[in-house]
Amino acid sequence: MNRDPDLTRTRALFSRAQAVMPWGVSSNFRYSGEDTPVISRGQGAHVWDADGNRYIDYRLAFGPIILGHADPRVNRRVHEAIDGGTLFAHTHVQEIELAERIVRMCPGVEMVRFANSGTEATMHALRIARAYTGREAVVKFEGGYHGFHDYLLWSTAYTAYGSIGSRRSPIPVCNSSGIPARLRDLILVLPFNDFEMLDQTVRARWGEIAAIIVEPIAANMTSILPRPGWLELIRRLCDEHGIVMIMDEVKTGFRIARGGAAEYFGVKGDLMTYAKSLANGYPLAAIGGSRRVMSVIEPGRMAHGGTYCANGPGVAAGLATLEVLETTDALETVSARGRRLMQGIDDVLTEAGFEHAMTGVPSMFSFVLGLASAPGEYRDLIPMDVRLYEHLQEAMRRRGVAYEHDAKEPLFLCEAHSEADIDETLTALAESVKEAKRQA
Repeated sequence: MNRDPDLTRTRALFSRAQAVMPWGVSSNFRYSGEDTPVISRGQGAHVWDADGNRYIDYRLAFGPIILGHADPRVNRRVHEAIDGGTLFAHTHVQEIELAERIVRMCPGVEMVRFANSGTEATMHALRIARAYTGREAVVKFEGGYHGFHDYLLWSTAYTAYGSIGSRRSPIPVCNSSGIPARLRDLILVLPFNDFEMLDQTVRARWGEIAAIIVEPIAANMTSILPRPGWLELIRRLCDEHGIVMIMDEVKTGFRIARGGAAEYFGVKGDLMTYAKSLANGYPLAAIGGSRRVMSVIEPGRMAHGGTYCANGPGVAAGLATLEVLETTDALETVSARGRRLMQGIDDVLTEAGFEHAMTGVPSMFSFVLGLASAPGEYRDLIPMDVRLYEHLQEAMRRRGVAYEHDAKEPLFLCEAHSEADIDETLTALAESVKEAKRQA
């Protein structure tokens, strides 16, 4: 394992990037200090930086790469699609085929509209919910992330703990300058997994609430799982009060099961949003839901659109990806590798005497240092040992294993991760843990 990789060219390129792009990146989440990676290529479960250093990749572009980088089955279909034209001002054949496949695979989805990113999907889903109900407020949960648009970039996992107020009276915290402050009046923020507060809030204010949006697994806050009955409670309250339940499946869709969280947990939203694993890294997203709610979309009355919606390369990638996921054991392979990695990490940390908790599911999980039990909500993460996590992450990267530097972000698995990759990862972790104990 390379314990001290040469980063000369990577650093020089990143310096060039900083001269022409704010902070040298096209997404704030990609910035990680002076050694922010500059990647030259990816193949399977590995990426290579500009200096040729190879890394086992558990970031996987923040989750979209479900089969592996540059998967030939997907790329072949994309090449074929490009030869037939990339974009049209019309519905095209493959778009229909992909919508039919999503309807077949995903419980609760009867109709589909396409978009280009998870942010677009949740933004349009919220508009659909408002148009359907005639109401404007939305309930979201502390620590949940639903994209970069103004209506939902509030009280995410990047919110300072000291700003969120009392647990009995959470304060909606805007996570960016440039968002109109008056939108705060449309945001009701509650703790994740708090049955009593959700029930009380909905019963008191249901007449204002267009939608409850929820990540079935709260990925950006260490992949916190829903407690038994949590998603069922949201479903019941929405049914009782005419509220639209939006299941944000941007991360869970086509990753934790063929039919996503709706299949995995047995709870259907009125609307589900998909992106990431839908197209193995190509730009494509979708909003799916019941015919009753989706039918509110109507030309001249309820607007949804976009020049690049259902673009040819993205749709072709989606068709190829979902065909693999639906007809092969790809997701079983992902889960098997993930289970082994989760257990191995748990064993290494336990042997080292590091207090920790494992959260999430095998295809998308976190290890939380400094906690004795799995967190149930955002505020449970306050005592986590971020410093130790970052130390281990840096040590692992020097040894050729790349996962997110943010302690709240999960590790992602793909079909291309091999048993040898898992072995190498666990060896690197054992060495990194010993290094951390020596330096403590």
